[in-house]
Amino acid sequence: MQRIALITGGSRGIGLGIAEALAAEGWQLAINGMRSEIQVGAVLERLRTRGVKVIYYQGNVGRAEDRQKILDRVRTRFGALHLLVNNAGVAPPQRLDILETTEANYDHVMDINLKGSFFLAQATARWMLEQAESRSDFRGAIVNISSVSATVASINRVEYCISKAGMAMMTQALALRLAPHGIPVYEVRPGIIETDMTAAVKEKYDALLAEGLAPQ
Repeated sequence: MQRIALITGGSRGIGLGIAEALAAEGWQLAINGMRSEIQVGAVLERLRTRGVKVIYYQGNVGRAEDRQKILDRVRTRFGALHLLVNNAGVAPPQRLDILETTEANYDHVMDINLKGSFFLAQATARWMLEQAESRSDFRGAIVNISSVSATVASINRVEYCISKAGMAMMTQALALRLAPHGIPVYEVRPGIIETDMTAAVKEKYDALLAEGLAPQ
């Protein structure tokens, strides 16, 4: 049986690493990202060399219409969805002190990191329940990629921390709701990972690690 996975933010960083691991195990992939399909073409072709189907949808999960189009395309192409990896995430456009940050900063982060992830998971959960009702052998799961920032406060990027703390609670609540139906919901909290999003602070953390900082 084909196993279908949807990975948001799956064209680079942690999301791409997840996509590569799933492709190696034979999963068929639906990848979402903010860049155009032309820009991520080489990445998609590399995944396809694993012998799996890979579709891509450019879209912002913070927008309801984009979330719906992403799921519609997965349904049209594959007819099923067994795994959602809620990985899309952004840092604040400006790293500002908690007393100086703006609503624009806050909204940008929360729309993608929390609101988008929540409502995509909600829609996916409904679809998974439909599949479970129609197929006794259906096995689905949702994985939310959070961060150690869910519990570690930072005064100059508090929007990000709040979004990840919200994702932690969202995971618990959704897990409780779906547990009776045999659909697990997981949260993964990475520490400092070298990706495009952390490139701006790489030197800072390299220095801290050299001084003996131990990641949580």
